[in-house]
Amino acid sequence: MRFFSLAAATTLCLSLAQPAFAAPEQYEFDKAHTQVLFFVNHLGFSNSQGEFLDYDGGFTFDEENPENSSVEVTFNIDGLDMDDEKWDAHLKNPDFFNMEEYPTMTFKSTDVEVTGENTGNITGDLTILGVTKPVVLETVFNKADVHPYSGKHVAGFSANSKINRSDFGMDYGLPGIGDEVIIRIEVEGVRVEPAEETETEE
Repeated sequence: MRFFSLAAATTLCLSLAQPAFAAPEQYEFDKAHTQVLFFVNHLGFSNSQGEFLDYDGGFTFDEENPENSSVEVTFNIDGLDMDDEKWDAHLKNPDFFNMEEYPTMTFKSTDVEVTGENTGNITGDLTILGVTKPVVLETVFNKADVHPYSGKHVAGFSANSKINRSDFGMDYGLPGIGDEVIIRIEVEGVRVEPAEETETEE
């Protein structure tokens, strides 16, 4: 089964005036429409939500052969947001992310497995506090098409995963503050178009 629908592929082909680019194609994150969220149980009262607002990277996407796709992201811990200044400061200190010593965390894919018509598992190495562990993102391919306003080609995905923060040495507050971290990611990427060649006079 393909990671995208036949209808989506047909729409893409019809929308291109020129022959298809060599796959896989490079995409940049549309940060206005990309969210990286996490949820952790807080003393049994609620599942508190946080978000990473500062990150760099991108992904490649091969619509014909999704298993050839990849993603690589670096998250700046200073961009962590809990909607509360005290929460933000605590999560950045040595109890949790220890931002002074480990200012970033990273994810780099190692494998993409197609599991259905528009679903797949992206396995990758997640590094937090200098510890690297494999993580699987259960991913849904939502759509790839020409954006109706920008005219650019956009691909969108939704992904979910779960990790135990203690696996990375983040033990503060256990067991009252949850060990399991639920991750939810919504991504829109804008395809990087090749630079146009300019003619030169001899």
